[in-house]
Amino acid sequence: MYKIKYKINKQQKNKENKKKPFIARLRKSFMKSLKQLLRVFPILLGVVLLVSLVHAVLPKSFFVKLFQNKIYIDPFIGSFVGSILAGNPVTSYIIGGEMLSQGISLMVVTAFIVSWVTVGIIQLPAEMALLGKRSAIIRNLSAFILSIIVAIITVILYNLL
Repeated sequence: MYKIKYKINKQQKNKENKKKPFIARLRKSFMKSLKQLLRVFPILLGVVLLVSLVHAVLPKSFFVKLFQNKIYIDPFIGSFVGSILAGNPVTSYIIGGEMLSQGISLMVVTAFIVSWVTVGIIQLPAEMALLGKRSAIIRNLSAFILSIIVAIITVILYNLL
């Protein structure tokens, strides 16, 4: 009985939505999106400021001191540091190039770059507000694990070619 009422109500809403002009539906969608953006904007601003502060505080030599050329531990450390710092791809390529020129292994640099771009501990509050707590945590954990796997596969393929 409930399913039938639900289907009828859903069908009636769909018919009502189709009767509304496209501009009215577009305006309603735009207003919903704007309200969501305004609700999340303070969190996003805080995340951007925090990421900028971390980038300004850390010297480039920080990464050389952090990695000790231990093949089994360094990729995890690289992924962990990349997860905490978070940033955009353009910056990661520059930092990755500097790390490679200072003698840090390709596996570490790859793990760092992939986690830098895909995982974001600093951005987690904003993600939780937008996506929900559970999905944000699952996405970040899977991206962290996959960053290490991608680093290993990258080095294996690089050595094969």
